[in-house]
Amino acid sequence: MAHLSRIQIDGMRGGWEFDIIYSMEFENTIGLETHVQLKTKTKMFCSCLLKTGCEPNTNVCPVCLGYPGALPVMNKEAVKLTVMSGLMLGCRINPHATFDRKNYFYPDMAKDYQISENGSPLCIGGGVTIQTPNGPKFIRINHIHLEEDAAKINHYAMTSGVDFNRGGTPLMEIVSEPDLSSADEAIAYLTALKEMLVYAGVSDCNLEEGNMRSDVNISIRPVGETKLGTKVEIKNMNSFSGIHAALEHEARRQRECMAHSIPIVQETRRWDGEAMETASMRSKENAHDYRYFPEPDLVPVELSEELIEEWRKQLPEQPEARRARMVDEYGIAEYDAEVLSQHKENADYFEAAAKGLDKKAAKTLCNLYMSDVMALMNASGKSIGECAMKPEALASLVKLSVAGTINGPTLKELLPEIFEKGGDPEAIVKERGLGAVSDTSALEAFVDQAIAANPKSVADFKAGKKAAAGFFVGQVMKLSKGKADPKIVGGIVARKLSAL
Repeated sequence: MAHLSRIQIDGMRGGWEFDIIYSMEFENTIGLETHVQLKTKTKMFCSCLLKTGCEPNTNVCPVCLGYPGALPVMNKEAVKLTVMSGLMLGCRINPHATFDRKNYFYPDMAKDYQISENGSPLCIGGGVTIQTPNGPKFIRINHIHLEEDAAKINHYAMTSGVDFNRGGTPLMEIVSEPDLSSADEAIAYLTALKEMLVYAGVSDCNLEEGNMRSDVNISIRPVGETKLGTKVEIKNMNSFSGIHAALEHEARRQRECMAHSIPIVQETRRWDGEAMETASMRSKENAHDYRYFPEPDLVPVELSEELIEEWRKQLPEQPEARRARMVDEYGIAEYDAEVLSQHKENADYFEAAAKGLDKKAAKTLCNLYMSDVMALMNASGKSIGECAMKPEALASLVKLSVAGTINGPTLKELLPEIFEKGGDPEAIVKERGLGAVSDTSALEAFVDQAIAANPKSVADFKAGKKAAAGFFVGQVMKLSKGKADPKIVGGIVARKLSAL
């Protein structure tokens, strides 16, 4: 975009002011360093349990408190989950990875260094494809490394406290290349990343609990320039809305700096959500400031091809591939497949229920799940895995409906009960006599009874009030105790009223 700036030049006859238009167009270069808490039972280098909501400093030991002489022991499950993440994201797995000490002095790290991977990370390369207005775009990943989390510092009115319960939590850091060019692309990348990691079962990626947070790097440069601009980092962003707002603001701020010839310095800034602006924290550290050196208390991670392949076999189907397959296999709409596949639990349940159904029944199942079942989940606060209804029961309801054994109202009546209490729909229908009445003679008798009992409505119909026909359908549904097929009834009502 063009920028307007006013400058003053002092001449012999006084000062003149000129409006100078900078016609130079700038583009954003954005990279994300995303920290993801791994789904392990214990910490990275000790046997302390990972629990939330505990009293401060109760899940700690000499290792995560940094006592002299306490030695770390590597969590194999954390290594496995990091490798599986890399495989899910198309990374090359490093068969020989090493840990390093990242030295810094701060209260959240009792031993004054963090155990991380600097020179030889577990996963290299890979990437994520996102959808943009201009089509698909591949966002490259530089590497994924494994490290331990720091403790949590809590600030109070007059004091601060450090809670080491979180200290030592296994974290993987996913470092993207600066391939993102807007806040929208950054959120699309994080959304796709979260979906894939949750699918793989490596993390809950719960932003509210801090399971997933990002350091955001942004710089600007003239369009067509290949050299990166001066990078600014915004630390510890733990909400997508905050990341989007911070990137939008920082891009504007840097452009304003360029327009007014104010140097952009490499620094770390924080996001002030109330003021909706970034604020400077400190000049940006470089790698040499941390004095990295190999961790002497841990041996390298050696991974065989056989072990990597064993872990690869445990990966689920990619979300994007699953969506395409569901559309083709079940004949459902792309939108429905996208909504169902956003949460693996929903997609797994739907596919378990759809097993053995033809495409017509699968579409009915999809419509029922997308509307009524999801409404029940929202109203009850239960996930599909927490309700009492088994996939086989939902499939049975759909089969009864498609076969005409039960009508729509009966289906809607039974669904909440089975969702809450479970049970076999076929047995319930048989036991309670809920089967649909489709016998024409029986339905005609109900229609005749309704017409005879409501002469005023008959007169309304004859006077041109066609809506009166719907009244008679409702009367027949009452007489049949909801068992009649409304479509068949509607046809009989129309025929008999027209003959009067």
